[in-house]
Amino acid sequence: MIKVVISGYGRMGHMVEEVLKSRGIECAGASEDISSFDKEIARECVCIDFTTPDAFRANYPALARNFKAVVVGTTGWNDIKDEVIGCFESNGTPMIYSSNYSLGVNVLSAAVGLVARYLGKAGGYSPYIVEKHHIHKLDAPSGTAKSLAEVVEDGMSLKPNVASVRVGEVAGIHTVVFEGGNDRITLEHEAFSRKGFAEGAVVAAVMTEGLKGVHEFKELFFKED
Repeated sequence: MIKVVISGYGRMGHMVEEVLKSRGIECAGASEDISSFDKEIARECVCIDFTTPDAFRANYPALARNFKAVVVGTTGWNDIKDEVIGCFESNGTPMIYSSNYSLGVNVLSAAVGLVARYLGKAGGYSPYIVEKHHIHKLDAPSGTAKSLAEVVEDGMSLKPNVASVRVGEVAGIHTVVFEGGNDRITLEHEAFSRKGFAEGAVVAAVMTEGLKGVHEFKELFFKED
């Protein structure tokens, strides 16, 4: 059975801890400063990181050096993605990353890709994305919205407009729209709470057992046996 250390002990960190407890998985610690976490304990643990873009940028070398494997839920570092992946690969540390660990969002992404490919062939549709989140979210557009935009662009060779809304305590709503002259296709995912993200991250942590290399969560989630 894996043991997990949580990097970032805010709302998401507490939810991850709750999910670990419900699944009978040991939480070996939680830290706001993961770079100073006990290295002997770290070597035996998977780290689940839900921090901030700045914290992850500062901490990823230590995560790659010190932990058995790492699950990254933090977004806002796509501009250094190659550098981060290279660091984990050179240290031989498995990493799973995702802009959103919600299982529903990953299914939405697959559905968006299918629709985009068909409409890309048909022509005549204009895509756009609206994402809504709580006022505490630091990055805009969300990492999920950016990922969905890439899926749409891959399928249609059109870059969709992305609009961001920050209001109240909205856990996350992502709406992808394909507007045509005669009709409109709308695909939407609404998170009722942040617990779904924590559940998916713990699923990813379990996936690190025996895993090698760096992988995006959706690649593993949809991998056929």
